[in-house]
Amino acid sequence: MAPRLEEAQRGERTVFFVDAAHFVLGGFLATVWSFTRHWVKAPSGRQRFNVLGALHAITHEMITVTNTAYINAESVCALLEKIAAQGITNAITLIMDNARYQRCALVRAKAADLGIEILFLPPYSPNLNLIERFWKFTRKHCLYGVYFSDFTIFSATIGAFLPPLI
Repeated sequence: MAPRLEEAQRGERTVFFVDAAHFVLGGFLATVWSFTRHWVKAPSGRQRFNVLGALHAITHEMITVTNTAYINAESVCALLEKIAAQGITNAITLIMDNARYQRCALVRAKAADLGIEILFLPPYSPNLNLIERFWKFTRKHCLYGVYFSDFTIFSATIGAFLPPLI
């Protein structure tokens, strides 16, 4: 991974960190402490806003695929196509974790067809994936201590926070 990042810093390669985040509409308390009982309003249901993102290692710009169902191999293939459509002229490397839908034959074949190299992080090492820090920051900035009355507002808030497309 380090040689690819060095090439990216020299401008010889484009490197993206790829991972999905599953934002669930619910109560996200920041800090609550009081002498008396207070009721905290929270939405009902379990609606999910899924974001599959590719974070550029150098510029920190983001390419995303979103949905409200599930992230699967087809979602990863859609992200690969979106990355390939950006018109990037140098070599492209994606750094991913070991999710089953990222390691499957469909994704590997699509990446090979598009000329995209995929590197997988060691198991149980989310601290090596730069995008994981961004997902934590997104939750903290958009969700903690905020009540969303509607799923549309919830998903629009997260969508508006995502970095601009390259």
